[in-house]
Amino acid sequence: MTLSFPPGFLWGAAAAAYQIEGAAQEDGRTPSIWDTFSHTPGKVLGGDTGDVAVDHYHRFREDIRLMADLNLAAYRFSVSWSRVQPTGRGPAVQRGLDFYRGLVDELLSAGIQPVLTLYHWDLPQELENTGGWPERETAERFAEYAGIVAEALGDRVEYWTTLNEPWCSAFLGYGSGVHAPGRTERLAPLRAAHHLNLAHGLGAQALRAALPARAQIAISLNPAVVRPLTQDPADLDAQRRIDALANRVFSGPLLRGAYPSDLIEDTAAITDWSFVRDGDLAVIKHPLDALGINYYTPSLVSAATDNGDRPARHDGHGASAHSPWPGSERVAFHQTPGDRTEMGWTVDPTGLHELLMRYTREAPGVPLYITENGAAYDDKPDADGKVHDPERIEYLRAHLATAHRAIADGADLRGYFLWSLMDNFEWAYGYSKRFGAVYVDYPTQARVPKSSARWYAEVARTGELPEA
Repeated sequence: MTLSFPPGFLWGAAAAAYQIEGAAQEDGRTPSIWDTFSHTPGKVLGGDTGDVAVDHYHRFREDIRLMADLNLAAYRFSVSWSRVQPTGRGPAVQRGLDFYRGLVDELLSAGIQPVLTLYHWDLPQELENTGGWPERETAERFAEYAGIVAEALGDRVEYWTTLNEPWCSAFLGYGSGVHAPGRTERLAPLRAAHHLNLAHGLGAQALRAALPARAQIAISLNPAVVRPLTQDPADLDAQRRIDALANRVFSGPLLRGAYPSDLIEDTAAITDWSFVRDGDLAVIKHPLDALGINYYTPSLVSAATDNGDRPARHDGHGASAHSPWPGSERVAFHQTPGDRTEMGWTVDPTGLHELLMRYTREAPGVPLYITENGAAYDDKPDADGKVHDPERIEYLRAHLATAHRAIADGADLRGYFLWSLMDNFEWAYGYSKRFGAVYVDYPTQARVPKSSARWYAEVARTGELPEA
């Protein structure tokens, strides 16, 4: 049967500044941690960088015409902090803000809602030089930056997100080192997680002070669906440990104003959490207008044995000799069964339903948005130059059907953002993985909508999910 989504359901697509903009050294922009990381030999597959990416900085009008052709009601993008505030301190560079002013104006002219994310992993390198996210000052600087962007765009942008996937920033950036800035430490990820939480709270306060009352303020998390290999108590404890580090380290302070007691106990040999100051938790527990959920694949864990279990890691973000799980390094991760995407991620839409219902319970009264969901496949043009990607269509169909079921089960789900609008720089994988609904020929920068783009455009136009 055809499934109908509620009237006003927001159909969109998403992208991130460093992955698409290019123009890395234009109009006053200075390096972010991802510029530095991608230019460090051996950090990114193929030595790829985001210097040019898909040249969205110069081609955004063309890209917005594509969005309009695809019937998108919303476009979720991020602002490059070092394009707006090159040192992470002081006054804004107006040329940088002018790019976002032009982008927002063009979106509105096309009838597309701009959905702005302030931080998608690209910390100004100068702030990393003074310690980065493990230092409290970075959270304070973020609040100033949030206020600058709000003053410039608050009259035109209604949807605001403080941070995207702070887990990745903290634990992949400062723990396993597979993301920028590439540090491999045990205490730093926990300090970074707290200061990212604090940055959200301080940033939300700055936004409230500068934005009209109609503005909606959110954060986008990538909560993990963590399942135990068996019901053995040791495996259940492994599940609990990873749930604390992947999920509750953020949802605890954001939704309840407290870090989980078991997380504090699990990490007692690393820290006494004295970096959490009086008043911090009240700031972090700032009322949310919405909560973004990013979902791709579940994780399967067990207690580690001495039988050659691979090092603990986060499925889908690359193996590392260093664990992103401080205090729980002995947890083993296992491959989940089922079909896989080009990233090696299992296709399992049941995990999306699990997350939507979990946060319906844990954040009652807070509307939910799926702010990222999608899949990478080995897309290639055929002899006629067309790009057919039936696997992606089936992936999207299954996940959207699951989202519809969650709504029927009581989730206040207001929108869905496909990851990603177009192929782009996929972080440590460089240009080797294609998530886009629009194919990009990197040498020419030509854009070719894939068959999934046309399929999604019809879903967005009608608000209905057709039968398989």
